[in-house]
Amino acid sequence: MLPLLINNRITKLFKIEFPIIQAGMVWASGWRLVSAVSNAGGLGILGAGSMYPAVLREHIQKTKAATSKPFAVNLPLLYPNIQEHIQIIIEEKVPIVFTSAGNPKTYTSILKEAGIVVVHVVSSSFFAQKAEAAGCDAVVAEGFEAGGHNGREETTSMVLIPAVRSVIKIPLIAAGGIATGRQMLAAMVLGADAVQIGSRFVCSEEASSHLSFKEAILKSKEGDTQLSLKKLVPVRLLKNPFAEAIQLAEKNGASTEALDAMLGKGRAKKGMFEGDMQEGELEIGQVAAIIHEIKPAAEIVAEIWNDFSAAVKDPF
Repeated sequence: MLPLLINNRITKLFKIEFPIIQAGMVWASGWRLVSAVSNAGGLGILGAGSMYPAVLREHIQKTKAATSKPFAVNLPLLYPNIQEHIQIIIEEKVPIVFTSAGNPKTYTSILKEAGIVVVHVVSSSFFAQKAEAAGCDAVVAEGFEAGGHNGREETTSMVLIPAVRSVIKIPLIAAGGIATGRQMLAAMVLGADAVQIGSRFVCSEEASSHLSFKEAILKSKEGDTQLSLKKLVPVRLLKNPFAEAIQLAEKNGASTEALDAMLGKGRAKKGMFEGDMQEGELEIGQVAAIIHEIKPAAEIVAEIWNDFSAAVKDPF
């Protein structure tokens, strides 16, 4: 079983050693983290959603200087500078793009014409089929447990992965609630070809997220995250005074406009990058409750793979 998993559809598609993908997270996934994960045998992904075009180009170039291995860019399709980002990605010959938060049909053909492998992030089997029909090479099925922006359906990974597997033929990457090798094995037993992991890599030494945010994650327990802002774009947040204020406003029937005003501009940067643990937006998944240590990204990749390999041999 193990050799087949090492050399599966995703490792072949991405030309990587392990079917372990580091999610492209805003304010956490810069070139240092991405190159470290790729050098360790996984696939690192730059989080373009928090980067202006010039900053994205800089991070792509620094990634290429730091690793000869494949890497990717996560491209939120609703980003205001999307056209500039796509042009930079094509000019810099980025090999793989993960698209999210939008219709994959809009840009998939443009990216593929440039020789880029395209993967789209979905939260339902319906949208997985749409991504396959749009020509995507693979999909990420992201469950309700995931941090950051989330699906309105609130479908957990245990349900979503087999549901998506049953309706598509292209490779499937599981995301949401995965931080260990045993969780990775569970996802693959359910039909995934690989896993995408975000929260665990936030607590890596190379992640650009603020140390105060990392330390808050280490202290968190079950129930310390919540899905908020459902009237805008659902997002899973670590509980803090800002998140609690949002929850109270939602409970009291706040309008979309009122919630948008409370969110304001730069709230995620304030929390995750600048370290404001009171008024910042702290995007993290439920799996934060079992993350207990900050360590180098290469050690995280090795730990997940070794745990996975041990579980394959002895699942009990």
